Amino acid sequence: MLISLYQMQPVSGDAAANLAKIAEAAEAASGMGAVLLVAPELAVSGYGLTPERFAEIAEERDGEIIGALCDIAAEFELAICAGFPERDGSVVYNSAVLVRPDGHCEFYRKGHLYGDGERASFTPGGDVPQVFDLFGVRTGMLICYDVEFPEYVRTLALAGAELVLVPTALPRGEISRRVADLVVPTRAFENGVFLVYADLCGEEGRFTYGGRSAIVGPDGDELARAGTHEALLVAKLDPAAYDDCRRQNPYLTDRRPDLYRIG
Repeated sequence: MLISLYQMQPVSGDAAANLAKIAEAAEAASGMGAVLLVAPELAVSGYGLTPERFAEIAEERDGEIIGALCDIAAEFELAICAGFPERDGSVVYNSAVLVRPDGHCEFYRKGHLYGDGERASFTPGGDVPQVFDLFGVRTGMLICYDVEFPEYVRTLALAGAELVLVPTALPRGEISRRVADLVVPTRAFENGVFLVYADLCGEEGRFTYGGRSAIVGPDGDELARAGTHEALLVAKLDPAAYDDCRRQNPYLTDRRPDLYRIG
């Protein structure tokens, strides 16, 4: 299947403007034949907000944000994965949603919060990431910092994931760039999965984002890579084309859990 990734400059605190940008990208991606569009972490709200502002924008799963994303998915006949601040009663999560053209949704709450800002704004998710079917491809979601924990990606791979979607808000910097350039391809390779890593770009208040979004194959090779500006990437996913790679690197079947101590 053909998939797309939208590396976007967020409009800070303006959900309507960000949804309009996602809709524009969805139209372009659909026109190229893509059946999936992946947008960044907190793409709907922007990342550089105060805890109070996140709390104001956050909506429950039946709110207008998800409704708007469902409308976009239906109009352009493709699935959309995007980050948004989710409210559940008085609690706010850093979440991602996968909406299908038929309106069916999957949700994920970020498990590993990064830094004092995120910890002040959000409650960490407590659920094990789940695998679901997306157009015949077994798929899971993580968010940003989550992908830097090998156990988390391995959890999805052991559950049968072939594709891992990772909306992110990676900052610009020499150290953080290693995540996009080295860690992400390694996670794909060591688990035999496609990995879609969709970053924000540009500046938002005191934040400057790294960009460098990528779609990576199960052999660790880049299928598409962005620079530091807004970009719409497209790549073809064919899981069967990587059967030989998985046979040569049977990490999942050769594991020795009896030797590992995880604490």
